[in-house]
Amino acid sequence: FPSMAIRFRNDPDGEVYQQTYFGENMSMWKHGDYIEETKNGGFVIHGRSDSTLNPGGVRIGTAEIYRQVEGFRNVEDCLAVGRKSGSGDVDVILFLKMKSEMEGDLIEDVKRRIREGLTPRHVPKYVYAVKDVPYTLSGKKVEVAVTRIMNGEKVDNLGAISNPACLEEYQALSEKLSNIENNI
Repeated sequence: FPSMAIRFRNDPDGEVYQQTYFGENMSMWKHGDYIEETKNGGFVIHGRSDSTLNPGGVRIGTAEIYRQVEGFRNVEDCLAVGRKSGSGDVDVILFLKMKSEMEGDLIEDVKRRIREGLTPRHVPKYVYAVKDVPYTLSGKKVEVAVTRIMNGEKVDNLGAISNPACLEEYQALSEKLSNIENNI
């Protein structure tokens, strides 16, 4: 790929680089974009694979949801991820980092704005207030790690997250969701 990074700064042994782009399969570069090779040998880059949700077979970019939430004055930040449901579909979960206490019907107001500004498929099944949103060392929201947590998977490469301690809250929420879904 013409723009593939060859190493990371402050990663002398290449461990972070290897985990970021190759993970467990050292023969395949994983860059985070959906790419399709055409029958003529060209390539179409569809966009970030880690920023796309797919509830009910409808592709949703998380940025679409973020744009709807930005207008709420007491929401500082947000993060949207997908959680596999028992039926095999994907439930959208929205996490809100609040500037102050959650007031009134904020959750219903957020859901209404998303429904009216986008589609009913974009509306999150669950909305939770969180203390922090995880970010990479380069300042990007960490959707992949939270998606993995919400789906009961192990999170790799915590060293690439600037605030990994906040993931404990997401782990607790994942366990809470599992208990709700299992009627415990």
